[in-house]
Amino acid sequence: MNATIGKLLLQRFAFAALTLLMVSVVVFMITNLLPGDAAEESLGQAATPEAVAALRAQFGLDQPAPLRYLRWLGDMASGDAGTSLVNGQPISELIGKRLPSSLVLAAATAAVSVPLALALGIISAMYRGSLFDRAVNMTAVSLVSVPEFLIATLAVLLFAVKLRWLSALSHTADIATFGAFLKAYAMPVFTLCCVIVAQMARMTRAAVIDQLNSPYVEMARLKGAGPVRIVLAHALPNAVGPIANAVALSLSYLLGGVLIVESIFNYPGIANLMIDAVTTRDIPLVQACAMIFCGVYLLLVTLADVLAIVSNPRLRNQ
Repeated sequence: MNATIGKLLLQRFAFAALTLLMVSVVVFMITNLLPGDAAEESLGQAATPEAVAALRAQFGLDQPAPLRYLRWLGDMASGDAGTSLVNGQPISELIGKRLPSSLVLAAATAAVSVPLALALGIISAMYRGSLFDRAVNMTAVSLVSVPEFLIATLAVLLFAVKLRWLSALSHTADIATFGAFLKAYAMPVFTLCCVIVAQMARMTRAAVIDQLNSPYVEMARLKGAGPVRIVLAHALPNAVGPIANAVALSLSYLLGGVLIVESIFNYPGIANLMIDAVTTRDIPLVQACAMIFCGVYLLLVTLADVLAIVSNPRLRNQ
């Protein structure tokens, strides 16, 4: 690794850390703007102002916002997410119970969407202008235009209500066979893949076409190289950076789409836990879940930048 690549990577990691710090400020401010708090939710509407004030003082909600932010940031930096204001359990335990389920859903979605999207994007680029290319582009644009909650609702109506092939809810506790796994994850993965595959395929197609229009590819054609060899040996190695960005940006969609998907299918993941925390005004739990989502998004984008820098032949050859 030369000095130029090392400097660029150091800048990317420093920028990611600074961005995460700024995100923590925004998350803390937005969560504190939510109407009501855990004290009011716990005591109910019949609680007296004195009881609410006493419970707020017990939770530390009566302290100034800057002081609460600094204390919360210090605890998060040390790995302590705090304690739930609703049930008194450590937030790390609550998240630890739900995080594996969300990771399984994300891994299953990525395992299906990434190979399928890359194959569609590359083949569309190889045969651009053909009937296959037009069909893929039209389908991708249509899927991107449809919100994920509508796709999930239509999937439930078709596969659960009409055909009765699958359950409307994702029961993941009693999975013992691969068939049971497919039934439990079929509709959530299908819903998430619809938009992810469409976005990733379009960006992959654009990245490969950009390389196919390069002079070195034209030289390879003049030397008699076939279309498959041109794509695999010449275009793809130089399109790794843009394709990595396409994969990272498309997978980051999981962070937003999974909120709706887990809610509709009652999937026991971290997104559903965050929705419940917002309902009960469990602010520390909401903040911890939001920081996890933002951290994963920054990690994906930073990894895509790193791969784009390392795979750049101009920087490697300096």
